[in-house]
Amino acid sequence: MLNTKKVIVYIAQSVDGFIAKKDDDISWLSLVDAPDEDYGYGEFVGKVDTVIMGRRTYDKVLSFGVDFPHKERKTYVLSNSRKGSNELVEYYSGDIKELIDSIRWSNGEKHIFIDGGAEVIKEFIRQDLIDEYVISTIPTLIGDGVRLFKETESESKLELLECKSFPSGLVQHHYRVLRENDKQV
Repeated sequence: MLNTKKVIVYIAQSVDGFIAKKDDDISWLSLVDAPDEDYGYGEFVGKVDTVIMGRRTYDKVLSFGVDFPHKERKTYVLSNSRKGSNELVEYYSGDIKELIDSIRWSNGEKHIFIDGGAEVIKEFIRQDLIDEYVISTIPTLIGDGVRLFKETESESKLELLECKSFPSGLVQHHYRVLRENDKQV
């Protein structure tokens, strides 16, 4: 049976391509907070059974002082300094391709959510492990900080699957990574 489990980056950035300010501040994301609008996030995470994030992203999520949002999903935190697991996550420091291969061929057909940060995304790009990107652009310029896409030697061709704009000014692009064996239409 063909495995359909995709590795998907779902993330927000500023118009100038930053995911956080220099001090890791992400309060600017609240510029697009709107009652009863989650920009498709609820639907997206309903199709996910595994989350992978970097340790800094995990620490940031914990700093919000709310319930961990991925309790119902298997969550891996990529870290070279922390080992083992706790009630929320499993720390992982091994080969990420091996981890993805293991997850892809496990039971279930739900997808794998790459929840940041930039260094994690850079490594996934370097190893050509990302299948799709859902990038929400917030209508603000940060000027400096943590770029979503760090420099790599990798080039990826993308196909736009969908583009949505919202009254808040947020624009969301959904891309599929094109691989050499994909037929161009």
